[in-house]
Amino acid sequence: MQTDAQPFDVLALRRYLEEHIPDLGPLLELSPFSGGQSNPTFLLTDGKSRFVLRKKPAGELLPSAHAVDREYRVIHALQGTGVPLARPVCLCEDPTVIGTAFYVMDFVEGRIFWDPALPELNGPGRRALYDDINRVVALLHAVRPEAVGLQDYGRQGHFLERQIARWSRQYTASETRPIEAMHQLMAWLPRHIPDSKGHGLVHGDLRLDNMIVHPTEPRVMALLDWELSTLGDPLADLAYHMLPWHLTAQQFRGMAGRDLAALDIPLEQDYLTQWLLRTGHPPVSAETWSVYLIYNLFRLAAILQGIARRAEDGTATSSNAQETGARARPIAEVAWRLARERLGAR
Repeated sequence: MQTDAQPFDVLALRRYLEEHIPDLGPLLELSPFSGGQSNPTFLLTDGKSRFVLRKKPAGELLPSAHAVDREYRVIHALQGTGVPLARPVCLCEDPTVIGTAFYVMDFVEGRIFWDPALPELNGPGRRALYDDINRVVALLHAVRPEAVGLQDYGRQGHFLERQIARWSRQYTASETRPIEAMHQLMAWLPRHIPDSKGHGLVHGDLRLDNMIVHPTEPRVMALLDWELSTLGDPLADLAYHMLPWHLTAQQFRGMAGRDLAALDIPLEQDYLTQWLLRTGHPPVSAETWSVYLIYNLFRLAAILQGIARRAEDGTATSSNAQETGARARPIAEVAWRLARERLGAR
């Protein structure tokens, strides 16, 4: 039985790719990318060009998870919109080729940053990169789904209600040991959903490390990992993107507690205001913004709990999956504390 830790049948892959890549080179080689917990990702070289292959993990999966077909569809649809993306090459939904569905896209040369405090850059570089990231996120959220053939990419309306229900189910299905804060949030959140009519394309995982940055310039070259993309509320997508302002580095790749002014990184309100100006979104109250943050902390905890479950089941794709999954509890506790302190949750 094939697992993601084992190389799959490269000859079978080559036979498939020869039908979809003109003049495929003679030396087909695969090597796994490190990092990430979701869909196994490989560098694919043919002796002339480099590509990236993303596949579903091996083993039994949670419903609707690891949807590489949706990833492929959205990056294909967004070509030509100005949103920076890798060029899609082909999608294979036949699991007999390499064991699971997969897709191939061009390799994009650049840097990936994991620490939102950006210690690799100087102050002006940090400021410039955050401004470009804000520009790219606003550009994505300004895309009209119907203009790119994605009008049926998700359901209309009641986005937060459906997402809270979805991630509650996902958490429950992957719970290994009960997390009291998650159960508190699952009861509290449905009763405190803001009245928002925002609708558009959302990425679903707009973390810094899902962006390829130009090798030398403070410019985003490609948004990666569209597995969780759908139609929904862009403000919810932005709030997830801005969780680093509320989490420490120890909790989950955050920068809470850092002197952002000294680092030349925009303060939370300034970054939010810039997005509002670029998208034309109406002003957001402090109470509404807090609910969006709490929801996204809850959602992140549910995602991490899924990793914890895969680590326990032996199907995780990362060697540090157990350590990553263990962060679900403290992040859920941050969310519940925020609900109590800002909105009087009991």
